[in-house]
Order: sequence, then C-alpha cells, then structure tokens
Amino acid sequence: MPTENIVHSPAACKQSIAAVRDTLYVLSGKWKLPIIVALSTGPTRFKDLQRTLEEITPKILSKELKELELNEFVTRTVYATSPVSVEYELTKYSQSLQKIIGEMRDWGLQHRKRMMSKK
Repeated sequence: MPTENIVHSPAACKQSIAAVRDTLYVLSGKWKLPIIVALSTGPTRFKDLQRTLEEITPKILSKELKELELNEFVTRTVYATSPVSVEYELTKYSQSLQKIIGEMRDWGLQHRKRMMSKK
C-alpha cells in the first residue's frame, strides 16, 4: 500500500480505525465473503449455495443472506412457481468488493503456499 499520501496523525488514525471497523462490521463472520464469491457466477438458488459452501447450515446461510441483502450486496428474487423458488444475486454495488476479494484471494494463496513449504 503506498504510504506517501497517508497523513499520520491521531485524528487520521481514528478515522482509519473507524473505516476498518465499519468494513468488518458489514463483512464480519466466516461466511459473508465466501457467499459473495459463490454468487459471483450468477443468480443462484438457496440449495445450490448451500451445496457449494458445503459446511454452512441452512439457518446460518439464511441469516447471512439477509444481512447481505440489508447491506445491498445481494438481491433476493422470489418466483411464483410450485413450490416457490428463490434466487439470490449480487448487486451492482457488490462489485465494489471485487478488488478487495481478489487481493484477499491472492494473499491467501501466497500464505497457504508459504505455510505448506514449511512442512
């Protein structure tokens, strides 16, 4: 991260901490980012998301999807079929996370490689 444009002061530090806390609040938990990644392939039904994420329980998936919808990262579309079908899809706003998720993925791959090379 370039540091030449960063102001180092107590006020700037507090502002940075508040911004990071806001980000963590919105994206906190074990599942929100994996759900966003899973939805990156397009509209997906609840059961398909659950299969993709494997270890997530229906209760947790439902809770996380509601929170993602509340924060405008996901839309929920209900189709009047029998039985009713529901699809989840990323919003345009969720694209603002692409760079962050890409950086996290790249770092995770490097970290895993580093840890595996020590064994």
